[in-house]
Amino acid sequence: MTTRPVEAVGPLERGLAVLRAVVAGEGGRRGVGEVARETGLARATVDRIATTLTVLGVLRTEGRALLLAPGAAGLGNAYLDSCGLPALLGPHAAALAERLDEPVSLAVPDGDGVRFLAQADRRRALAFAFRPGDLLPAERCAPGALFAAEDGRPAGDEAFAARVREARERGVAVDDQLIEPGLVSVALPVRDPAGAVVCAVSVAGHTRRRDAAALEALALAPLRETVAAMEAALALGAVPPKETPAPETVPPEETPSLGAVPSGQTAHAPGAVPPEEGARGDVLKEELGAGFLRSLARGLDVLRAFGAVRGPARLTDLARLAGLPRATARRSLITLCHLGYVREDPGGFVLLPRVLGLGHSLLSALTLPDIATPHLVRLVRTVRESASVAVLDGDDIRYVARVAGSRLLRIDIVVGTRLPAYATSMGRVLLGALPENERDARLGRIVPEALTPRTLTGSGALREAVAATAERGFGWVEEELEEGLRSVAVPVPDGTGRVVAALNVALGAGRCTPEESLAVLLPQLRETAGRISADLAAVGRHAPVPTA
Repeated sequence: MTTRPVEAVGPLERGLAVLRAVVAGEGGRRGVGEVARETGLARATVDRIATTLTVLGVLRTEGRALLLAPGAAGLGNAYLDSCGLPALLGPHAAALAERLDEPVSLAVPDGDGVRFLAQADRRRALAFAFRPGDLLPAERCAPGALFAAEDGRPAGDEAFAARVREARERGVAVDDQLIEPGLVSVALPVRDPAGAVVCAVSVAGHTRRRDAAALEALALAPLRETVAAMEAALALGAVPPKETPAPETVPPEETPSLGAVPSGQTAHAPGAVPPEEGARGDVLKEELGAGFLRSLARGLDVLRAFGAVRGPARLTDLARLAGLPRATARRSLITLCHLGYVREDPGGFVLLPRVLGLGHSLLSALTLPDIATPHLVRLVRTVRESASVAVLDGDDIRYVARVAGSRLLRIDIVVGTRLPAYATSMGRVLLGALPENERDARLGRIVPEALTPRTLTGSGALREAVAATAERGFGWVEEELEEGLRSVAVPVPDGTGRVVAALNVALGAGRCTPEESLAVLLPQLRETAGRISADLAAVGRHAPVPTA
């Protein structure tokens, strides 16, 4: 590493060191004391950094342990948005995977290694575990030989040198079980209009299906066609950065009342967590005082600002996007360049794939239950009632995450439980979120049963209840699934605004009046759904989040 610049921002350096230490822990989890020992920082310093990163949504805490949080995905997303390769080339990789029925990946050089950017998977009992952000040694994978052949770097050993020479001569590289027994792959370089290699596209397979030679024979011609299409896409220019629609917020004065309709009430979609900005950092500094490191927050704002610029970014633009003075943004950029996350080119500053090493691979593996559960824990601590997340599965809902309440009388449901969608608040939310023709088709084939004397069984009444839920924004079911059981639910949209799940709180119907339940629970549900949605948007920006 080069000599430390005098303008380097110490809190930003130390904050990224703490983040790297947490990422290096098993599953992205480390004790505070362990982080202090690994980084050589004072315990009090680690505490202040942890407080700042937790407030920013990059880390979360469980007792004295620090855990990587979904908000950290925004750092890797900034690189993926800035380079534009997943958006431009990902659809071509997915089409090739569909054509060959084998996984296809995109990778870029990162120092002496190879960093994966995207993977189009195929459903297999024996699946590959590569994720966006994974780093492999160059000598242990096919893209590594291609990149070494391009930049002329010295090969570490004779076997790798031979593969590099072959890649230079043939323009193709083959991995014959270099990284793991049974795993084979074939890779080609993808060049920009100037002829420089910007990434490699690989087709992977397993020797149980075909050996390396057979995979090359199968994949090489389609690979060449795909590379030609990718290079044509690069020649046409960058696509605009993806915009993530924010869920609609509800002003406090619009909190609805039950009125005369017990099965559906008025509300809007849950609010989103506001994005971090330079101005927000100033507010947090005023609120938290010495416990909040504003210069660390500003440095991360500068890093995230790259996501709004395709290709090299000018200092002026980054400062404006981060909401910071030029001098402040410049010091952050000097620090990020020193740490190897940014490079200064004649055309501006370029974010580097090393940023993906700040936890992006771990976060890419998160599922909907992983993301939702910490928020359910927080919700249950607040309302003391059981809370769940469910998805639509045929004509039923299926519970994918659940946290039981702290009361003696609790609702006895476990993850994996299936219940009829028509008689549940979450089911009506999910049915109501479907396109109208699909909703009508599903409701048309459902034959409701009277689970209690209050269950809606008439086709017209059920359609009206679902339509009311869709219009009013949340579901309310009173003793329709089980006598004595009340449930309130709200939708959980992903980063595109599509409702992918529902969140509910269930409680005993006699505990308080319906109006009291709604007044207490609905704001908490909407806030929690907004937080889950924000995490889904961050983690799922470049690849869908699995529901289980």
